[in-house]
Amino acid sequence: MGIDLRQSPHKGRVIGERVIQGLLLTAAVVSVLTTTGIIFSLISETIAFFREVSIIEYFTATEWTPLFAVKKYGIFTLVSATLLTSAIALAVAVPLGLTAAIYLSEFAGERVRSPIKSVLEILAGIPTVVYGFFALTVVTPFLKTLNPDISIFNSLSAGLVMGIMIVPLITSLSEDALSAVPNSLREAAYGLGSTRFEVATKVVVPAAFSGIVASFILAMSRAIGETMIVAIAAGQTPKFTFDPTVPVMTMTSYIVQVSLGDVPYGSLSYYTLFAVGMTLFTFTFVLNMVSYWVVRRFREVYD
Repeated sequence: MGIDLRQSPHKGRVIGERVIQGLLLTAAVVSVLTTTGIIFSLISETIAFFREVSIIEYFTATEWTPLFAVKKYGIFTLVSATLLTSAIALAVAVPLGLTAAIYLSEFAGERVRSPIKSVLEILAGIPTVVYGFFALTVVTPFLKTLNPDISIFNSLSAGLVMGIMIVPLITSLSEDALSAVPNSLREAAYGLGSTRFEVATKVVVPAAFSGIVASFILAMSRAIGETMIVAIAAGQTPKFTFDPTVPVMTMTSYIVQVSLGDVPYGSLSYYTLFAVGMTLFTFTFVLNMVSYWVVRRFREVYD
């Protein structure tokens, strides 16, 4: 009596695998189509904006008042505020995040590593609106005790709290990069008489350079795209300045303001929403491409 191969259990397995492949392909196609649709909508509405506003004015003027009686469209007002808050955030997050990653990867025991990771996970899970109110009600009053002239809304407070928010991102990605360094490099350094600190800073960190730099760039991209913290704590005053003690308006803050629904649909002020969104998208896209290039350019390959 022969065996009917068509009824073999392998046939059901093949069908199941094809179904799974189809679902995965569908998910990938949906992701690509969604991204394409977002880019297309941004580009089309941005073109409508630049039909009425000079692109030279947009990239050279230092006043942004599209919702005022006298309308000005200088995007660098919003860009300067965005870069200022992001720079403050990175000044806080980079040293804290990298130091924590080195400690967790090279020095901490399991009893210490576990609670620290738990705290970092809690920080990563806190809603950004909570961070925003924390900056406004706790950090800003503290800063006013040090500098009474600081405004209630300011980029310093927003940047400091945003830096705390992105510490877990840098720590997690940097620790993964450090942990991927082969132990043979550490053992070779110890064999040459290096101390634990020297091994960590002069062997492991340089070997994980690409992953660490990528974590910094991704954290900067996250800071640039942050919305609620800057909208609550930094204020909504469009001003071209690099003074961290005064209220400013970032690109995301402006998007929030326009998205409240007070701007007529199809008006020039409405189209500014897409022009700013396209500018923000370009910033984050370039940073992601730089991160990808750094990883490919400086990645160490070990046998």
